[in-house]
Amino acid sequence: MTVLAAVIALVGSLFFALGAALQQFEAVGTAKPGLLALLRKPRWLLGGASIVAGGGLHVVALGLGPLTIVQPMGVASLLFALPIAAGLHGRRPTRKELSAAGIVAAGLIGLVLLVPASDGPTHLDPSGVLTLLGVAGIAAVLLWAGSQAASPAGRAALLATSSGVLYGATATLMRVLVDGAWNWWYLLALPVPLLLALMMLQRAYAVGHFGVSFASLQIADPLTAVAFGALLLGEPLPTGILPIAAAALTAAGTVALARTTPLEARH
Repeated sequence: MTVLAAVIALVGSLFFALGAALQQFEAVGTAKPGLLALLRKPRWLLGGASIVAGGGLHVVALGLGPLTIVQPMGVASLLFALPIAAGLHGRRPTRKELSAAGIVAAGLIGLVLLVPASDGPTHLDPSGVLTLLGVAGIAAVLLWAGSQAASPAGRAALLATSSGVLYGATATLMRVLVDGAWNWWYLLALPVPLLLALMMLQRAYAVGHFGVSFASLQIADPLTAVAFGALLLGEPLPTGILPIAAAALTAAGTVALARTTPLEARH
């Protein structure tokens, strides 16, 4: 079952990478990529369906194998996404670009494996949900504001990080809905950070530095979920020097990606 779980998770990563690359291909070069306009593009919709399929396969894999096997397979989406995106834009990824992506993936795998497992169901009262949404919203706005004065690569990174923060908040709220005691308005609040995250991600993709934006998303999403888990749900944080080293590795890889990944033009 463990081998099957790893294979399913790897295929899920491929679907997720394909979906992200397709959506970026449609959003790139657009000054303000609105969701309504993107929803009219079949290739963007196909990308969304591919992302949903990848997420579904990841859930199936988690049901068949341990987290320590499945989660690292999910990180592989970064290594799949760069060649797919490069092919869509009619180029080949450079060796430096792939090496930088490999560094990010290695750091992410380290972070994923070092996060302690949580015990028992989660619970978050209404004030906690408001704190979750408020902190995520303020952080996302600050990151968006900072992106306005950044270089193209920095703008892509900050916008994608803003999206990742909102996705991390969404993931935390979904965990509460699945595992803990909740109110119906929690369910009604769920689409708000989800839609804002999607909008922010398309703006990041529109800048053109796909490797930078996708890597920033891959980093910000789980780290935000871990931070909210510790802050609001009382879950343990990883300790020691290894998590710091893994975080430094992901940061170094992202900076390298910003320097090596070319700016894609409007197709």
